[in-house]
Amino acid sequence: MSSCLDAARSETDPAETSRFRPAIHFTARDTWLNDPNGLVFYDGLYHLFFQNNPYGNVWGNMSWGHATSRDLLHWTEHPVAIACDGTEDIFSGSVVVDHGNTSGFSTADAPAFVAIYTSAYKAASEHGGTQAQSLAYSTDAGMTWRKYEGNPVLTRNSANFRDPKVFRYQGDQGACWVMVAVEAQQQKVVFYRSDDLKSWDFLSDFGPANADAGEWECPDLFPLAVDGDPDNTKWVLIVNINPGAVAGGSGGQYFIGHFDGERFLPDIGTLVAPTGVSSLPDPEMAAALQQCLWLDWGRDCYASVSFSNAPDDRRIIIGWMNNWDYANELPTAPWRSSMTLAREVRLTAVSGSALLIQQPVLADRCAREELTPAKDHMGASSFELRNSALRLPDAVPGSAQIIEAEILPGSAERLDFRLVGSGDGSKSTILSYNTASAQLTLDRRQSGNTRFHEKFSSAESAPLGLEDGVLKLLIVVDHCSVEVFAQDGRTVMTDLIFPETESPENSLSAVGGSATILKLAVSTLT
Repeated sequence: MSSCLDAARSETDPAETSRFRPAIHFTARDTWLNDPNGLVFYDGLYHLFFQNNPYGNVWGNMSWGHATSRDLLHWTEHPVAIACDGTEDIFSGSVVVDHGNTSGFSTADAPAFVAIYTSAYKAASEHGGTQAQSLAYSTDAGMTWRKYEGNPVLTRNSANFRDPKVFRYQGDQGACWVMVAVEAQQQKVVFYRSDDLKSWDFLSDFGPANADAGEWECPDLFPLAVDGDPDNTKWVLIVNINPGAVAGGSGGQYFIGHFDGERFLPDIGTLVAPTGVSSLPDPEMAAALQQCLWLDWGRDCYASVSFSNAPDDRRIIIGWMNNWDYANELPTAPWRSSMTLAREVRLTAVSGSALLIQQPVLADRCAREELTPAKDHMGASSFELRNSALRLPDAVPGSAQIIEAEILPGSAERLDFRLVGSGDGSKSTILSYNTASAQLTLDRRQSGNTRFHEKFSSAESAPLGLEDGVLKLLIVVDHCSVEVFAQDGRTVMTDLIFPETESPENSLSAVGGSATILKLAVSTLT
């Protein structure tokens, strides 16, 4: 067992909680995981490296776990890729495929995978108490790794300099590597450049800005064409924050602007306060947070980063589906914690500004049941719910459920989806749209087991305008989670749930009036 072991598995762990294990979200087989690291696509495989405790199901002994997938839904877990030792923990970072052999690590047979990770140095190291950036490399497509003898390759003699995301940048002066990292407690993103991944020069920094009440972590930076127009390309800077997110605790914000190879400049009008929100009184801070750009308005999406080399120039992100407020106490065993679904992100123009939209990457759906008007209402193109509930197909053990809906709220005061609930409706997760306030709320206060931590019971809300009067929802329910993609992914909400019911019923209700159902379909995925 590694000398980095400092927290063995508890002898009092509960029995395997297999009914909570997701069908289409990645979990480690029997250990803890947190941040996704080193996301990279190569030779038909998506590689997911991740923060992992190989010896238990709580945070500790940070190493890089490893899993691969061909469809981003079904994963094969591999042995630990980069292990902690007596001098360092292996914190977050990224992986690049060094096709040009700029690092000198490649072989004649294959380009090197190069991991750029944060060394969290222990007292036994000459760098003890600091965090710095180090390299490891693989010449067998990510299956085995060797740490670079010249580590660390970049240090600021800081205790909180971490989470490097590295990408290849092509500018007017040629190509180079760019690193985006953070000084976490200063709420700053720092930018560096390199020709060989070993020697790095400082470029600039960004921040504090917008949500800055907690530590900044796990940044990412990438270009996207607005509505597919290559002549209107923006840069997206993701910055995760803990605590201080819009729903409380951990979350991910983003900025849209321009990157010239040296400096990131946010678009005019995207900063909610000149000095950030942490300096504002509580009510003003809450209002300011509502104006920030959030990847996810729920409680359980953190540390989202994107894949390198995704096919067809797609930009695909994955986040950690958890929140540091209660992460170590989730009621699952022997595994604990999971990843969000992979999400393809795009930019679209909304009211003159660019906005990030997200759609889950889902394979062809099976067992699709169209609850359409044409099927059940004698060929009508729509049907009406008037102060009534419509029973949807029950959740199926061993499967994830996808619910797609397009609804004209009409005179209804509220539209309620009751998910994974008991027959009498007393225990369920409620996704509700309030027509008067134009708010979408995901309420898990009666979802089942919420007692394991005082901060878990919660209801999250997000502002949500309709498009031509229509509410569009894509809802993914997978054993212990609900992910909601509203208005084609312009607003996203993710929450964990731990249902206690043995009767996982779903329904849709129109409350206080009538609503017109334009589309309603349910699919299952295994």
